[in-house]
Parts: sequence; C-alpha cells; structure tokens
Amino acid sequence: MTPVSYFMGLSAVLFAIGVAGMIVRRNLIVMFMSIELMLNAVNLAFVALGRQLGSMDGQVIVFFAMTVAAAETAIGLGILIATFRNRATIDADDLNLLRW
Repeated sequence: MTPVSYFMGLSAVLFAIGVAGMIVRRNLIVMFMSIELMLNAVNLAFVALGRQLGSMDGQVIVFFAMTVAAAETAIGLGILIATFRNRATIDADDLNLLRW
C-alpha cells in the first residue's frame, strides 16, 4: 500500500505548479488551467486523507468540489469567449472590460 505522505507530497507539488502558473503566465486559458490544477491537487489531498482515516467524507467533498469546478469552468470559458469576441485578446493585462 502506498503511504499517504506520497499522495500529500504529489498534491503539494501540483498545487505549487498551479500557483506558479497563476503568477507567471498572463494568458487567461493558462490561468484557468492553473486554477483547475490547484483544485485537483486539493481533491487528491482530500481523497488521500479520507482513505487514511477510513471514511468516505473526503470523496464526498471531492464530488461537490468537482461539481463546482465544472460550473466554474463553464462560466469562466463563456466569459472568456465573450471577452475574446469583443477585444480579440486573452491577455489578462490587456483586459479592462469589467472596470468602471
């Protein structure tokens, strides 16, 4: 059986890669992928800890987190497509459409 510390380490590395992607890149698609990577890292940690504790609570939380992530992705990509049609760019620094 694989130790839980391996899963937690992998989760930490994935979360760090997601944070680095959010900080370094300014492309909105890459930023969305980084957010999804961070969410998946947290989901991995929930499942690993739930498995160690012998309860299904981690998997239930992951189910709801994946549902929210799917809705967030659908709405975010809809906003991204609408913004791209208006501004012809997906660079986060060039977008000031939602400001007053």
